[in-house]
Order: sequence, then structure tokens, then C-alpha cells
Amino acid sequence: MAKVTSYGAATMVTGSCHLLEVQSIKILIDCGMIQGEHWRDNYEPFPFDVTSINYLVLTHAHIDHIGRVPKLIKEGFQGEIISTDATLDIAYIMLLDSAGLLQEEYETQLRKALRRGEENTVQEPLYTKEHVEQLFTKKMRRVKYDELIKIAPYLKLRFHNAGHIMGSAFIEVNYEEDTLHKSVVFSGDLGSKNRILLNHLSSIEHTDTLFIESTYGDREHKALDESIKEFKEAVTQTLANGGNVVIPSFALERTQEILWLLHQMHQSGELHNCHVFLDSPLAIEATKIYNKYPAQLNQALGLRVSLGDDPFSFPELQYTPRKKDSMEINDVESRAIIIAGSGMCNGGRVLHHLKQRIWNPKNAIIFVGFQVKGTLGRAIIDGEEFVRIYGEEIKVRAKLYTINGFSAHADRADMLSWIKQIKGLNTLYLIHGELDKLELFKAYLKENIESKIHIVKKAETIYL
Repeated sequence: MAKVTSYGAATMVTGSCHLLEVQSIKILIDCGMIQGEHWRDNYEPFPFDVTSINYLVLTHAHIDHIGRVPKLIKEGFQGEIISTDATLDIAYIMLLDSAGLLQEEYETQLRKALRRGEENTVQEPLYTKEHVEQLFTKKMRRVKYDELIKIAPYLKLRFHNAGHIMGSAFIEVNYEEDTLHKSVVFSGDLGSKNRILLNHLSSIEHTDTLFIESTYGDREHKALDESIKEFKEAVTQTLANGGNVVIPSFALERTQEILWLLHQMHQSGELHNCHVFLDSPLAIEATKIYNKYPAQLNQALGLRVSLGDDPFSFPELQYTPRKKDSMEINDVESRAIIIAGSGMCNGGRVLHHLKQRIWNPKNAIIFVGFQVKGTLGRAIIDGEEFVRIYGEEIKVRAKLYTINGFSAHADRADMLSWIKQIKGLNTLYLIHGELDKLELFKAYLKENIESKIHIVKKAETIYL
């Protein structure tokens, strides 16, 4: 009997990793980094035989869905990787960046340990850039949305547009078992119905079983128009007061959305005498990929790109790819907008900018993405009076904004609407959410649909 075992993103948001077994074929759906308070679990051996995996299917290129893929290579994965063109292009730059951060952290911890005479206690990096390069020499199948992918006579896949980030997909698996035709869908991450840049989430007509993300299963987002207005007002008010805006931003999708909104503000004259810094080498490279696939942008933006326009650029914008360029931002005393990673403030250049500016009440920190428990970003929005950055306790005096309407995730109303149009749905399995959110989402769904609903536990095996 076909079965699924979830080794990640079960009663937690990150670390997506689901093993589907159909007869003799083993398909791993995502292999993401565990973020937040359980990050040390990334260094544990995989709880399955990596060498036995036939296929690795990637839903999209966020690091919590792809971040442990090079570790699969280290442990002997020899199978085929299947995903969309854009996802594989973005995964390459994301994983190289991840490997660089892992190496930097290793070198930092090693220097400290050497001074204590404890260098033998420091773990090697989870993987290196060499492992990433090795990964992209493996056999890869680049697929298009809605294309039928034949794995075996009894097993077929389709990737459908998930509307989450560029290249994102939910995966439809059709298989035969005991002469019966069955199907299971893995949602990956689903996009909300109102997106700034991308085409909308596709529908799915029929499936027996659905594994669905539940990140925002406890709420509805603010209206997008309201969030855009709030964002623009936060920026203009801070600039008018002579302050600076720091935006901890994810390199994918969120940064490009912010750039497009700032482009609009430039056109309306709201960025006069202002500096905008994109202080993220990764986001700079990701933005180039967004320009590479205009067909995946919504009609208006796709047309702009096809005609040679760049919706992610405007005169006030400066790229700061080098560390030297980044450090020079400190010399700008006022009217600066700094977009820097990481989005959850658990590393990257944004830490330097927070250290320089979070203590000043003239400044503003605008959070435009989900903050996982155990991250610095979560501590800040939860109201910590002091935060520790690079060993220094710093008082939080800057004005804080949390604008959830930009979320690339569907909210509970979006997900319910999507689920309701599925015919033949017998069972929903809830994954990719914190336990309290999962329980609230389960209760919400029970009031609105008749399908069976189950919260998946980590390493639980479910027979389909």
C-alpha cells in the first residue's frame, strides 16, 4: 500500500520533507532546512536510507523546502531531481548562499573555540559550496506547469502553479494500486489569491488525499490594498521625520514585491531626496531571475519585462553587493531605505543595520514576512525590550511595523476556498504549521467541509 512519512514540517513550519512510497518507487517531496529553535536537528542523519530514494521533487526554492538537499548529496543520494525551470535556477543561488552562510558560521565558531582550546567541539558545516555544485551535476528533469510526467506505467506526476513564489508548484501524484486509480496532492506552499507580482494559484479538480500547508491556518490576512497603504505610509512618515527604514526581507518574492512598490512610489514622487539600498547579493541575483521569466509574472508586469522595462529598478535604488558597499550605508544618517536579509533576522547583513539603527526612535523596522519562533525577528515583534546582536545588548526604540498582508502564503479563507472546489477529497493531512495553528485550522475546516482531517506528527507514516 502506498504510504507517506513526513520527516519535516510536521507540527512545525520549516524543514519540509515528505517521503512518498508507491510500490518500489520512493519519491522525496522537498528537503528543507529546519529554522528557528530546532535548527540543530539539521545536523542529525536523515532517518531514512538516502541511497534508496529514486526521485527528489522540489515544490519551490525557499530554503525551508530545499535547504538540506546538498546534505542528501553528502549522504549518497543518486536519484533524479524534478522541478520547474525557475525553481532550479533559484535553488542554485539560494543553496550557494546557504553554503556560504554555513561556512561563515563555522569559521566564526572555530575562531572562538580555538581561543578556548575547544576546537574539537565545533561541527563541520552542514555542507559546502562544493556539495551544491556537485548537486547541480546530478540528473535533473526541468518541467513545465501542467505537464504530465511519467515515472512508471503506474505512477505519474503533474506540477501545478502554486502562486507562492516564482516557479512554485503543488504536486499532483496519480497512481494505480490493486487496479484502482488513486491520487494524492502535496501543496508545497500555496499563494494567497491577491498577489502583487505573480499569476494566481491554479485549482485542482480531483484528488483522494491532500497534504496541505497550514502556516496561516489560524487567520485571514489584512487586505492587500490596506497593507500596501500601510507600507507606503510607514516609509513616507519615517522619511519625513528624518529617519531610516530597515526592511528585513526574504530574497525571493518579498524583495521583488517591495522593489515594485518603491518603483511606484518613485513614480508618484514619494522618494524625493532618498536613498534605497538593496543590500543583499542573493536578492540581487534573484531579481535577475524574476526578469528572466516574464510569463510567470502577472500580465501587466510580464508585458513590461517583455518590452524591456525593469519593474524592479528606479533611480533612487542602489545595489550594494560587496561588504565594502554595505558598510558605507552606515554613513547615510537619514532618509535611507535599507532592504537586507535575512528575512527573520537570524543572520545576514540585516543584523548590522539593526545594530546601527534599532535603538533610534526616529527609525522604523518594517517586517513584511513570517517570523519563526526562536529567531531574532520573532523576539523583536514579540516586544522584547532589549535584543542581543553580535554580543551587544541593544534597546529596541525604533518604531516597529508588522505588515502581514504581503504574505506569500494563502490564509485560511484562501485555503478553504481552494479545498472546496476539489472533488472526491476523502482526507486532508495538515502539515507545515505550528501546532496551535494546526489545531485552530483543523477546527475551522471541520466547520466547513466533510472530509476527514488529521494533523501529521513528525515521522508518522500514513497509509493512503
